[in-house]
Amino acid sequence: MKINRSYLFAAGAVLAIALWFFYNSAIKEDVSQAPAPKIEQKTAMPTVVVEYRDAEDHQNSFKLFGRTEANREVDVKAETAGLVIATPVTEGRRIKRGTTLCRQDVDARQANLDQARANLDARKLDYQSSKTLVEKGYRSSVQLKSLQAAVDGANAAVKQAQIELDNVNMRAPFSGIFDSQIAEVGDYLLPGQPCGKLIEMDPLIVSVELTESQVGKISIGQEANVELATGQTINGKIRFIEANAKASTRTFRTEIEVPNADYALKGGVTATVAIRAGTVKAQHVPSKILTLDSDGTIGVRHLTEDNRVEFSTVSQIDEDSKGIWVTGLPDSTRIIVQGQDFVSNGTEVEPDVADYSGATE
Repeated sequence: MKINRSYLFAAGAVLAIALWFFYNSAIKEDVSQAPAPKIEQKTAMPTVVVEYRDAEDHQNSFKLFGRTEANREVDVKAETAGLVIATPVTEGRRIKRGTTLCRQDVDARQANLDQARANLDARKLDYQSSKTLVEKGYRSSVQLKSLQAAVDGANAAVKQAQIELDNVNMRAPFSGIFDSQIAEVGDYLLPGQPCGKLIEMDPLIVSVELTESQVGKISIGQEANVELATGQTINGKIRFIEANAKASTRTFRTEIEVPNADYALKGGVTATVAIRAGTVKAQHVPSKILTLDSDGTIGVRHLTEDNRVEFSTVSQIDEDSKGIWVTGLPDSTRIIVQGQDFVSNGTEVEPDVADYSGATE
């Protein structure tokens, strides 16, 4: 029996198609069973810009804020009772020690002095008469001593009356400025009541507060530079450091004495004080790189040897036009000058070193 050629061709095509499907399914099964190749995912490290810093010897300078004060100010008070009859000095006038600021009515004080003097003359006359009689042997020497005591008592009464009479004049106890008139003509003052206020402006005092960490580095007699809010710049010396810190602030009041012979400097003016306190190891950094840690402490981020971020608390000791001088960093380190706000402590970073322009002292 003869087979048709078209049937043979169709059977061959079906067989070829079946073989193709079988081959492809076998390959896919091998591929699915084979382990997937590992794809390495490399995370890029953050990049920061750093500058090298080495510690240098720098003059340690404390910058403090205070105010100017009069060296002393007192209320000149009455020493006796009486009516004020004169106030010869005008407010704001510069006066010398001993100037009369207020004068009270003399009243009977002059009469009391005259009576005391007359009594003294009588006692002296009795003494001289008795002395003559004693020398002639008509009286005992004991009586003469009694009369001598009476003369001394009368003398003391005269001095007391003189002092009481002079007390009507309230005088300046030191040279200064008559700042304010308290009592006016017609006021009746009792002992201890004020006539006016007198202030001494030479020397002028600048008062500041030293912290517990600063007080041990400052000593009496040390020089200080003072810049006033009025634009005046002056030099002075520390004359007083409080022995006990204030309980509320834990600071020590410190006074700087400044010459003011011409009274050009005024009291109550805001002052910026710079006090030098020896040399210290410090680094110069841009002020913009200061940052805060999680506790709110001011510091600088820098890199360790293995390029990890580290935070160090710093203290500012000086400043200039290019930045600030700080202590607290390692002696030799790389500070982060760009990108410090985008990295955290312990982060490994890629450093990009920048040139340091230097500082102007």
